[in-house]
This record gives sequence, structure tokens and C-alpha cells, in this order.
Amino acid sequence: MRMLLGAVVLVLASGTAVAQSLPPQAGASSQAEVSFEFTRPGLAVPHFVLRVREDGSATYQAEEAPVSSGRYGSVQPVTSAGAGTKVDRSLMVSPATTSAIFKAARSLNHFNLDCASKAKNIADTGKKVLTYSGPDGGGSCTYNYSENKSVSQVAETFQAIAYTLDEGRRLDFLHRYDRLGLDAEMENLTHEYEEKRAIEIPAIAPTLTSLVKDDALMERVRKRASHLLEVSQ
Repeated sequence: MRMLLGAVVLVLASGTAVAQSLPPQAGASSQAEVSFEFTRPGLAVPHFVLRVREDGSATYQAEEAPVSSGRYGSVQPVTSAGAGTKVDRSLMVSPATTSAIFKAARSLNHFNLDCASKAKNIADTGKKVLTYSGPDGGGSCTYNYSENKSVSQVAETFQAIAYTLDEGRRLDFLHRYDRLGLDAEMENLTHEYEEKRAIEIPAIAPTLTSLVKDDALMERVRKRASHLLEVSQ
């Protein structure tokens, strides 16, 4: 009897030790996540991966290419950190956008489908990879161009978020090194927001707030920044 009890205690102790050595998520169902990876050489940001979890927490990782000539005259880098840098940041995505992403991913069978167009001679718009992972399943599809409207809408949502994050870094750089360039950039960001090609503006709220508070900037720049902060709440 004592030998049997000793064996039970040993097994329980071993199980406890293994459980304590596992990562926090290993013992429980991991949270669902949708990711979008984009690659297109020649762009200012030729590669990025944006991951959104179902609670809205997200990460954005990007690689920025060196810029030899640009739209800002003598100012070549596109970020305050300089050209050719890596970006790695966290953010929160709004409940509405998060819900739309996951609803679409599940309606598309977790991206377990052939989403690439069969048409020939399609222009290269960049390699896109949509991936779903979670306790209810997983899947992935890769394409350059898709005729599936739902697939395209999910990708466009991710690209619109990435665009906003990239604009935030550009605005930070211009605010520091080329203040005159802020006027055109803010006009462009406002237009893209109105066209829904820039979303999740709260992700760059600190940048826009810094523009609003800078009395040395053009009034037009400050007003546009203030307007975006107001309408995106």
C-alpha cells in the first residue's frame, strides 16, 4: 500500500513539474489570431507582418528599405530612426475592426481555400499571406491577386491599419526634420482616412496630439490633426 501511494505521489509531482515548466498558454486554449503578411520589393516598407488577436491586441513588425530619392526634396529617410530600420510595435485595434476581421476569417473557413486568381498576366501587387490560428482551427492562403471579395476586404483592412502606422512614423520624422512637409502629408492622411484607406487613427494619437500642441506649426496642419483625433474617437 505504501509503495502504491508513493508511486501516485511521484506521478502527481512529475505532472505538476511539467505543467509549471510549460508556457502559460500551453495548458489552456490559446487565443485566436489572424495575421497578414505583405511583401513587395521596391516600396518604402517592402515587408510587414500585422497580427491581431481576438481581444484586439496586435503587433506590427516591418522592415523599411533605404530610400535613395523621395518626395520630400532633400529629406531622404522616411522615419525618425533613419532608412533601412526595423519596426516592432504593439497596438490595440478597435472592437469593430477586430470583429470584422474574425468574422470574415471564419466565414472563409479560416483561410483554408484557394484564394489566388487563376488569371494570367496579372500585375505584381505584392505577395500576401492571410493566416488564422486558434482553438477552433487554423489555415492560411497566399496570393498576389484574389477575385474573392471577402479575402480582398480582409487584406485591405490590414493594409489600411499598416498605412496608418507608417504615416505616424512619417509624421514623427517630418515634425522633427522637415516641418514644411507636414502640410502635404497631413492633407494626404486626411484624404486617405476619408477614403477608408487609413483606419485605426487612435494608434497614432500621440503623434497627432504632438502636432496639435505645437504652436510653431502651420495652423492648417494643427487643425487637420485635431480633426482626425476628433472624428476617429
